[in-house]
Order: sequence, then structure tokens, then C-alpha cells
Amino acid sequence: MSKQNRKVRVLFPIGAKLVIIISILLLISLGAVTFLVSYLGRENVQLTAEDNNFTVNYRAGSQAEASFRAIQTSVLFYLEMLDRDNTGFIRDQEMESYFFNNNRNIAAIRIEQGGETLLIPNEQFLLSNNIEMNRLETYFNLNVSAITERILLLNASPHFQLSLLNAVFVRQGRTGYETVMALFTPDDLAESFGTGTNTSFLINSTADILLHPDNDLILGGANFSSMPLVVTMQQEGDTNRRQISFTDESSGKEYFGAYYRLPGIDATAITIIPHEIVFEAIQSITMQNIFLTVAVLFIAILFIWFFSKTISIPVRTLADAALQIEKGDFGINLKPRHRDEIGLLTESFGKMSSALNIFGRFTNKDIAVQAMRGDIKPGGLTKHATIFFSDIRGFTAKSENFTKTFGEEASDRIVMWLNEYLTSMIDCVEKTGGVVDKFIGDAVMAHWGTANTAGNPAADAFNAVKASLMMRKALLDLNSQRTKDDPGNPEIAIGCGINTGMVTAGQIGSEQRMEYTVIGDPVNFASRTESLNKPLGTDILITENTWELVKDHVITEEMPPVTVKGKEKPVRLFAVINFKGATGPVTLAELRTLLKIPAPNMKKAAIDGKEKKYKIQGN
Repeated sequence: MSKQNRKVRVLFPIGAKLVIIISILLLISLGAVTFLVSYLGRENVQLTAEDNNFTVNYRAGSQAEASFRAIQTSVLFYLEMLDRDNTGFIRDQEMESYFFNNNRNIAAIRIEQGGETLLIPNEQFLLSNNIEMNRLETYFNLNVSAITERILLLNASPHFQLSLLNAVFVRQGRTGYETVMALFTPDDLAESFGTGTNTSFLINSTADILLHPDNDLILGGANFSSMPLVVTMQQEGDTNRRQISFTDESSGKEYFGAYYRLPGIDATAITIIPHEIVFEAIQSITMQNIFLTVAVLFIAILFIWFFSKTISIPVRTLADAALQIEKGDFGINLKPRHRDEIGLLTESFGKMSSALNIFGRFTNKDIAVQAMRGDIKPGGLTKHATIFFSDIRGFTAKSENFTKTFGEEASDRIVMWLNEYLTSMIDCVEKTGGVVDKFIGDAVMAHWGTANTAGNPAADAFNAVKASLMMRKALLDLNSQRTKDDPGNPEIAIGCGINTGMVTAGQIGSEQRMEYTVIGDPVNFASRTESLNKPLGTDILITENTWELVKDHVITEEMPPVTVKGKEKPVRLFAVINFKGATGPVTLAELRTLLKIPAPNMKKAAIDGKEKKYKIQGN
């Protein structure tokens, strides 16, 4: 026996197992870390860089737009004041002096209408920058632009060998439209379009450079029409903002580039950043992670061997508990021996066994989880809830057709057919915060405002109606995928009944089997309401109680009053047509056409022969 024990210890020691397993895992992690840093890490860095580049681009473009709009506003205001004081194209020296003292960056203004022109120079600006008057006149004579609704921007820097832009726009003058040119220096944009990690520059529609950190490009009148980013931008004329990765053909460098078209202005802000700057930190991080993984591997090997005994006994206890659960015994009382990872695992295992014990008494997973958390207490509670019942039309005939067509395979086919239908219906209930109570054959019972609530009865009632409308759409989609008259997958039509009222909600059953359900007259009334869909030619019926809570949100049509068993007076019922403002049917007639429901003859509406549970008024 002792030899056998020694043999077992030699061949399968838990310490050796853990060392081997964890070493392999850590070695795999080493490769994974390298991959994550070089690939996934690269993607994360790229996303951050692109987002930052996009932000810098938008900020630069917005500042440029604000600056150009300010130039236009100042010039237009000045010209309006000039029109008030003069009857034609006449200069006002006093007004000029005041205007240029407040707009020192404007070099000159030129106005043209019907061949008549007026040039208003900023003489102080011209003198400070050694610009002669005839040079200024020559430039304006050579750069006459057509009338346009946008602000046109031209690079005047090559002509004057000074950073100057020419803004061309139109104004309504005293006697008609005038073409206005404003020559100005964009000094206030130097920071936004200066040097930095991200390089921002401004071009016009012909890709002529307007602003750039490299002043030589501006003075040389550079054109960027061959840049891949500009080519893409011009091809996608309707796109105002975008970012792409491109390669500069001249240098072979890769860049991230973003552009932003200035609204109402013939200019586009472009911001680029080289790939090499974005990814330069990746290599360093990769090496650090490799060294860290190797260090963790070495330390792990040392500690795993010495502490393997503190693991083997709790693991054996967990293995025994697992065998008990396999036998169906969920009543396991596990207490952790140590407050380490295995102790936490043992504690979690005990909680899991308790949860399984609770799950064994519930059919609804959501309810079971809430019960496990203590959200649902034993006993009954009065709830203002909305109750829902649905039933498949002609289910018995369809089942018999399955049997006739498929024989012994009929049961499997029926279950598959029903499961597909129920999956869609349950999804509609759960997405709107409802609880599926039970399945009664092909029927579904659900409720809102019980275990879960949207906050008030009106919201719960609306969610119930919303779920029924979602079911209608889901069935239309399912039926559209079915082949007509397919005996193995027939179309499905359902009737839904919804009622709102005070019910008793709680856990009903025994210690061996429990379910969370609701009982009370509103439940019975909801079931009776559902059964009225067929004689009334509808698919969703709601009671007056529910209608009062949802009438502002859904389109309904009131049906003839119905005397229902258990009710002294005729009750009001409403057919749900659609959400208000939604596309689709807006009348019951349109709904019947959509769902292929024949309009019923109310005078000949069928009454249950065994027990008259309802009577339609007017029969």
C-alpha cells in the first residue's frame, strides 16, 4: 500500500502539476502579451491617436471658421456704416482710421459693382510691411472672383511675400449685389496651425495652401492636390469630416489624416500625424511586459511548490461536493478553510449549490435569481400589475395536421415549431421588463409590475402593450419566412388579452416545487379578454383599466360592449391598432387586412356552447 502511495506521489504530485500547468499558461501568456501589445495595443493606441487627431483637426477648423467669420462681420459692418454716410463709392477718412485701428490685421478692402470699384487700403499696415500701393492695386486687378454664396479664400502670400489671405464674398449694397475682397493676415491662427505633434494646415477648394506651419510653403504658393487625403476628400464631395490613413508617395511615410470642411467657407482644415510618432512607445511597453512575465513565472514556480498542500485538501473537498451535486443533492454546506483563492472558490461553490437548490423549485430563471438575492420574500404581496395572456389560433387543428402528416415524428416537429414561436414571444416579454409566468400548452401568461416594475402602473401597462405589438411584428417576420401551406412549419396567428388591476403576487407551491405567480380577478379577466379576440376579429384586446393608462400612446378602437362571466355590467374592450405616430395600420380595418383577419359578423359571433363566458351586446 505504501509503495502504491509513493508511486502516486511520484507520478502525480499536485505541486508538479501546478508548476507545469501554470508555467505553460504563463509561457502562453508571454506570447499573448507580445501579440496584444503589438496588435491589440497598436489598435488601441491608433484609436486614441485618431481620436486626438480628429479633435485637434476640428478645433483648428472651428477656430479658423470663427476668425474668417469675424473678418467678414467686421468688413460688412464697416461697409454698412459707409453706405449710411455716403451716396456712392466714396471713402471716409475718419471712418477708415477708426476701422483699421480696431482691425489692424486687415490690409485692404476692395468693393466692386457693375464695373465700378472702390479700394480702401490700411495705409499704416502697408507702410509697416513695405507694400506699395501700385502693388496692392495690381494684385486686386489680377484676382477678380465671381459672385458666390460662400466665402472664397485665396492665398495672397506669393504676391506680397507676406502671410496674407484674400477673403472674397458678396453683400447686398445700396444699389445691388457687391463683390467684396478683404486682404488680411491670419496672425490669430498661428497657434492652431503651428508646429506640434499634430500638423494642421488649411487649403481651399483647389488645394492651394492657405495656412501652414512651414511659411515657405505659404509664400511659395504650394498646392496639395496630389496628397492622398486631399484626393479622397475631393472624391467624396458630400463628406464634411473624415479621417483616413495614407502614405506620402514622396517620402514613403505613413500618416493619419483628418479633414474638416469649414461650413459656408471655401476652405478645409487638414490635420496629420505620422505613424512613427503614434507607435514609438509600443516597442518599449512590449519589452517591459516580457520582463514582467518572466519574473512572474519564476516567482510562481517557487511559491506553487511550497503551498501545493494548502490547495490539495480544499480541492478534494470541492471534488466530493461536485459528486454530491451530480447525484442531485444540492443541500451542501461548505465552509472555506482559508481566506485565499481556494477559499473564495469554496465560498462561491457553496453559493452556487444554494442557487441550484433554489433553481430546482422555480421555472422562471429571473424569479429564481431574485429570490436568491432576497428581492422576493416568502408570502404574497398586493401588486398593481398588468396581466397578459396569448393563445395560438387553431392550434388543435394544426397539431392534428402535424400528426396526420408526420406520424411518429409529429411530436418533435410540433415542439420545434412551438419553441421557435415561444422564443420570439419570450424575448418580447423580457425586453419590456415583463415576467413570463407560465406556459399553458400553446398559451403564454406574463405580467408586468410584479417582480419587476418600470416605476408606475401606467409604465408597466404600456410595456405590456408594447410587448404585444412587438409580438405582432415578430410573428409577421416569422410568417414571412414560412412557405405557404407548409405542414411542418405553418403560419401562426395569436390573440392577446391584457388587463390591469390589483393582484396577489407571491410564491405558490410546496417545499419541493414552487413558482412565482399572480392570482385574482384581474388575471381571470385578462384570460377572458384574450378569448374574445376570435369573435371580435382582433389580435390584441385590452380592457378599459389598461386603456385608461395607455390611451395617450397607442391607437385603439373600442369594440362593442361585452358581458363577461363574473361581471355584472357590460365591459368596455379596445382593439390595439398601433403606436401613435408609428408607421403601419391606423384603423382596425387596415389591421385586419395586414393580419388577414376577416371582419366578423357580430350578430352571428360564436358563443361557447358549454359555458357562456361572454356575450357580445347587440346579438
